[in-house]
Amino acid sequence: MYTSENLDQRVLFFMQILMLSSSRVNNCEYLQDAKPSILAHLGAITSAVFVPYAGISVSYDDYTKQVQAALPELAITGLHTFADPVNAILEAPAILVGGGNTFHLLHQLQQLKLIDAVRQAVIKHHVPYIGWSAGSNICGATIRTTNDMPIIEPESFSALNFVPCQLNPHYTDAHPEGFHGETRDQRLSEFVTLNQSTHVIGIREGSALLLSESDGNPALTLVPGPDGILFTYENGKSIIPAGTDLSHLLA
Repeated sequence: MYTSENLDQRVLFFMQILMLSSSRVNNCEYLQDAKPSILAHLGAITSAVFVPYAGISVSYDDYTKQVQAALPELAITGLHTFADPVNAILEAPAILVGGGNTFHLLHQLQQLKLIDAVRQAVIKHHVPYIGWSAGSNICGATIRTTNDMPIIEPESFSALNFVPCQLNPHYTDAHPEGFHGETRDQRLSEFVTLNQSTHVIGIREGSALLLSESDGNPALTLVPGPDGILFTYENGKSIIPAGTDLSHLLA
């Protein structure tokens, strides 16, 4: 994870997107491992709007309280409490998007006409964006490589498209003994077989992607932490060492 050591350079960034794989690593407290990266990413910003729509088994109020408790340094307001959520996003000092079910998150964003608002806030107004799990998954071109069950049908699978490739947070290549279903690697390999021009980045828990832009030059980096995985039709599965510059995938 990156830290406050590079905060002085942060003010030069126009687009600032932190895509965390997960809210927890091993048995740590909620957002404990990600907290230094979140605060470093926000710099002097002390308040944020939280998008709780991926939450299913928890109320939006309780979900917002959970994030607030984990990040007491920030004043966090749930997007669901605003009468005009589009305007709330456009005026947000920062946007946090939590994990849960990716299909429900995207469905709600589409129903509330928030996709364009989020893109405008982040790309045009330079509002910092931080997502974890489902909140990171929607940063890709589509949500077709989410691990979640489609418990609701969104208008389309098209997502925020901050990066033109596919993302797979919570990536794991674990294969439990006696398990005979398809593994994550098999599923992601199937995707690139049918979508040969689209790459997939697997983000392990404890890692993240950082998309930043300075003077119109975007940069995508796998932050220090666990290695990542890249799936392509041409080369299959390959390891992405921590700290790798992935900017070529933005072309």
